[in-house]
Amino acid sequence: MEIIRAKVLGFCFGVKRAVDLVEEETEQRGSLSTLGFVVHNPSVVEDLSQKGAKVVKSLEEVPTDTVTITAHGVAPAVYKKVKEMGLNLVDATCPIVSKSQKAAYELAEEGFKVVIYGEENHPEMRGVLGWSKGQSIATMDPEIEIDIPRRKVALIAQTTKSEESFAEFVGKFVAKNLGLINELRVINTTCPETDERYDAAKELAKTVDLMIVVGGKNSANTRKLAHTCDSQGVETHQVETADEIERQWLVGRERVGVTAGASTPDSAIEEVEKRLRSMA
Repeated sequence: MEIIRAKVLGFCFGVKRAVDLVEEETEQRGSLSTLGFVVHNPSVVEDLSQKGAKVVKSLEEVPTDTVTITAHGVAPAVYKKVKEMGLNLVDATCPIVSKSQKAAYELAEEGFKVVIYGEENHPEMRGVLGWSKGQSIATMDPEIEIDIPRRKVALIAQTTKSEESFAEFVGKFVAKNLGLINELRVINTTCPETDERYDAAKELAKTVDLMIVVGGKNSANTRKLAHTCDSQGVETHQVETADEIERQWLVGRERVGVTAGASTPDSAIEEVEKRLRSMA
């Protein structure tokens, strides 16, 4: 059995930057708190916890003198509250997410209704929504009924969405609402690294008879990777750890592809490949 890695997989720049930053800060400070999961991967979160990074759900729960903003970013109100509480701040927001936040803020300032193609309850979306001063909505439905004040609307996207799916959303949204719009602005805030992973996974899925997608079940981009592979007609399984791989999946398989979400560390990918080799 041949095991083939996707050309691009695993940690993206933003996630690696966030993890490295938290590791550096815990080494210097001994301990700190992270406002939510630094990245959507249980093994990475557990590893950072062992090094002194405690996950909290709110600022009221922070037991340390330092708090970290995760790669997903937060709304401006959170920064204000951190300052009021006198906490030290470590900002690990992904630079691509920061650009999306800035775009939402500036568009709202210019009077646009900002429609964000994304999952309303995703941490990144909650932050971006906060930057647009109540002038935005997040939705996956291009045919949603919305009010467009001043007939000005801008479309941006959650960074983990693909360019292809964003383009499809834009096309359908404009087709439905063109008569309500005098001024339209579209800003592509998708992350190019995310698209590289989708493209590499799709390319590999066409050449194998089984795909294993490694990454957290709570990771939006990993779920999308699995969907991308499955859409190519190849049997696809998403796993968080190597222990989840079942021997029966490999029966009769000659070529097995492996890819991983942007929040998946190299160690998890290597463990999956090691288990596949042992089963082969």
